[in-house]
Amino acid sequence: MVLSSRPGSRASVLVAFPPRQYVRTLFIYPEFPKTFWSYEKILELIDRKVLLPPLGLVTVAALLPQHWEMKLVDRNVREVREDEWAWAELVVISGMIVQKADMAEQIARAKARGLPVAVGGPFASSTPDAPELDGADFKVLDEGEITLPLFVEALERGETSGRFTAGGEKPDVTSTPVPRYDLLELDAYSEMSVQFSRGCPFNCEFCDIIVLYGRKPRTKTPEQLVAELQRLYDLGWRRSVFLVDDNFIGNKRNVKLLLPALRQWQIDHGYPFSFATEASVDLAADQELMDLMTECRFESVFLGIETPDAASLETARKLQNTRTSLEESVEKITASGLRVMAGFIIGFDGEQRGAGNRIVEFVTRTGIPHAMMGMLQALPNTAMWTRLEQEGRLIQDSAAAKGVNQTNLLNFVPTRPIQDIATEYMEAFSALYEPHAYIDRVYSYFLKLPPQRYKQLLKEHRATTPDTAPGDAAHQTGEKGGISWVDLRALAIVVWRQGIRRNTRLRFWRALAGMARHNPARFKGFISILAHSEHFLEYRQIVRREIQEQIAGLPADPSHSLMVAPPQMVAG
Repeated sequence: MVLSSRPGSRASVLVAFPPRQYVRTLFIYPEFPKTFWSYEKILELIDRKVLLPPLGLVTVAALLPQHWEMKLVDRNVREVREDEWAWAELVVISGMIVQKADMAEQIARAKARGLPVAVGGPFASSTPDAPELDGADFKVLDEGEITLPLFVEALERGETSGRFTAGGEKPDVTSTPVPRYDLLELDAYSEMSVQFSRGCPFNCEFCDIIVLYGRKPRTKTPEQLVAELQRLYDLGWRRSVFLVDDNFIGNKRNVKLLLPALRQWQIDHGYPFSFATEASVDLAADQELMDLMTECRFESVFLGIETPDAASLETARKLQNTRTSLEESVEKITASGLRVMAGFIIGFDGEQRGAGNRIVEFVTRTGIPHAMMGMLQALPNTAMWTRLEQEGRLIQDSAAAKGVNQTNLLNFVPTRPIQDIATEYMEAFSALYEPHAYIDRVYSYFLKLPPQRYKQLLKEHRATTPDTAPGDAAHQTGEKGGISWVDLRALAIVVWRQGIRRNTRLRFWRALAGMARHNPARFKGFISILAHSEHFLEYRQIVRREIQEQIAGLPADPSHSLMVAPPQMVAG
């Protein structure tokens, strides 16, 4: 058992328990529907199947007794084989709300084979009584550091069902073990995942992160995170790593303790990993923090901008986005060397007509290449969900029943006609990823990105350690190892599609020539982000088709449109 080595901890009592019959454990990660982040066309280009692995499940695997035999199947990679079903004595399933349809399917398949099933994760924790979970024998809710020991204790007592909750308690993650990355089919993934912190200090009305993990960010120690990276390194991983923290800088003090250690590890190993993460917009106010991140080889950061409309931000209680200019914040983060990705939402209460166009204009001005956009969803147990439930505005049989996705209508009655919101969204998403506009935006943005700071640190390190062995720094970064055949194939496909076959050819070649001339240090990254147009070209059609189908099912009479009076009128 590796839950904790500290005497007297909740986990330590499990060490003495003898093995039980549930030794062969099959972890199943449910399938995702196509979303903004699916990236199927991009993954095909680089010979990968999935963007990110199921970090939650490999963490659960590390928290369970290590004498158990374990196998993991990510259904986004492949199907569960019959021999794996036959091997299993216990099935463990975890997923998010968008995966709930396949969660139900996998639970049913396991029960049809007479296997006990335990479920957990964000969907189960937020809606444990959801009908999709009815077939599960065990519901292991909240954070596993607390509830998994309770689950194992129940198994040791011979119990065959149960629900285990943390009762509001939040665990100290400094004892969380290194995830079982060895259970993953590493070659299937484009990026790996690690987690440094849980929780966020802000109080956005629509966000479920503070419901699941609280408003006091809890972090691991620098040594823990470095150990996780070392484990990935030892397993042969040499690609990007995504820090899945919902707000990486929620605890700035501890982040600033982590980053120097991370920078040194990267230098010592030749910068084998690039990093990406999510952060709040106030990152722009801390130049020291941005510099540390770029010196660690953080290459991109996702910001929850939501909307350029200050009134909507105030309605959503996202006040941290109203304290400074959002446009200036994006510019500062970009100037530091971090590529900005951003999320946008349409459908806030009291929102004025034209919100979709204002988002497009903001993205065009700032040049943000990747702008994720969706219609607002009320997530279970959030402050927004509670308010709308009290106002009688939740629509339980719409998007909430399907799961949250970029192709779903709002799951509540908005304050302006839902047809207007849906049409604005559909047109705005289409405009954001119109191929010519996308090339122009990516080009203008990459012209602004400075050289990557980590390369100078690596150069200085090599100068002071000239006897670096082959296979160390120079080899791991790939800077002297040439370009792989997969990269060459991907480049050839992008050039053929965007530079020859399509009517984007003139723009494409002008942009390539301009980047080679004006910012050659960023040329490779520029080509990589241009390639993402292959995904968006298809996904914008999916968004349009599915939204149009849903609009067609709405009442035709405007007097029956789904809308209510603005909040102040409702209150009156």
